[in-house]
Amino acid sequence: MGFRINHNISSINALRNLALTESSVAKSLERLSSGLRVNRGADDPAGLVISENMRSQISGIQQAIENAETATAMIQTAEGAMTEIHTLLNNIRELAIHAANTGANDSVMLAADQDEITNAIATIDRIASQTQFGVKKLLDGSSGVTGTSNDSDVTFLSASENTIAGSYAVDITTQAEQAISTAGTNQTAALGAAETLTIQGVAINLTAGMTQAQVVTTINNYNASTGVTASVVGGALTLTTDMYGSNVDISVVSNVAAATTSTGVGTTPITDSGVDIAGTLGGLAATGNGKVLTGDDGLAVEGLSIESIATGAQGAITIVNNSLVFQVGPNANQTVEIALNAMSSTTLGAGVSGNLFNNLSEIDVTTAENAQDSILLIDDAIQDVSAKRGELGAFQKNTLESNTRNLAIAEENLVAAESVIRDTDFAKEMAQMTKSQILLQSGTAMLVQANQIPQVVLQLLQ
Repeated sequence: MGFRINHNISSINALRNLALTESSVAKSLERLSSGLRVNRGADDPAGLVISENMRSQISGIQQAIENAETATAMIQTAEGAMTEIHTLLNNIRELAIHAANTGANDSVMLAADQDEITNAIATIDRIASQTQFGVKKLLDGSSGVTGTSNDSDVTFLSASENTIAGSYAVDITTQAEQAISTAGTNQTAALGAAETLTIQGVAINLTAGMTQAQVVTTINNYNASTGVTASVVGGALTLTTDMYGSNVDISVVSNVAAATTSTGVGTTPITDSGVDIAGTLGGLAATGNGKVLTGDDGLAVEGLSIESIATGAQGAITIVNNSLVFQVGPNANQTVEIALNAMSSTTLGAGVSGNLFNNLSEIDVTTAENAQDSILLIDDAIQDVSAKRGELGAFQKNTLESNTRNLAIAEENLVAAESVIRDTDFAKEMAQMTKSQILLQSGTAMLVQANQIPQVVLQLLQ
């Protein structure tokens, strides 16, 4: 055995092991105090990469769940407003049914029904324009499929979720027309005798001495009941229906023979029918009803409705899909969307085939025929709202809520997996720390012993 004093190998060995033990104790203390097994890349490089990816997924899932819950609240807000619209439509239908009982109703009762209907329709429009979630409006059409026209002769009315975004040329081959009745002769003098004109079944009494202008004014005073407007064209009394289309008829008859009346109407009824619009949208088939042209089902223009009383090429309609898009997943493009089209009176009940009215805003119940057509259109409007509420309910239940439950399960499993990689196993770490603490104490003692070994050399020098 050699005795050396320049290099104490035993001391160096004890010191190296003591340093390793101290490092182990420090790591155990760090893991136990932080609760994490991996505190830096050096602790477990591969584990750090995997766990950080998992952490990003977990935080993404948590935010996606919040997004879905916010979307659910928005959908519930929209459906709540539609519930009130449903109530109003049912009230309107009840009034229309009452008005259709013409055998018992007089003109005052019909006018009262119409006034209440008009007020309810105004309330529907107010709900549609003012319902919002935060600052985002929900039922005014801005959150659905919208369209704009580049021609002043064409008005965009509505589009459905089936309408594909794009630009569609409007070509009107048949112009929409009103029903028009023109008296055979001009009224050049005041009425020589009292006369009764029956317009659309409504009797209008004209007194002797009336001028043509007074006759026109008197007829127009009954516009709410007849739906007919009087004017003078080329000197002749001309009566024009307010509505367009082949379902609109006009009938005018006088109780005085044409030869003896100044109005020129006579006892032979003067009748006429309107003409429906016809044409194409983007070269695709469309169906005309009055002055409204609607794209046929199964085509790119399905549900697209425009209004025009012009003819020929009329520019184009540009369709944009502004559907509500919700990020309901933790990764890019994991979105769902739903369109909330306008719930205003001009879009509800639109496109009912063979109806006098084009939409809910036009209904009138002051005559028996109008009341019957109003009921049919109101039924269609109720169906429109019911279908959308059903769609919102399915979207909330099957898309949002189901997705939220699925995300919660994924979050639970990801957290468990990330915990296995990154969290401290306290039982295991405490056992390791206890071992390291014992080694630290024994290592310290052995370092003291190793440092005393060179002192043996002093005895050789005595």
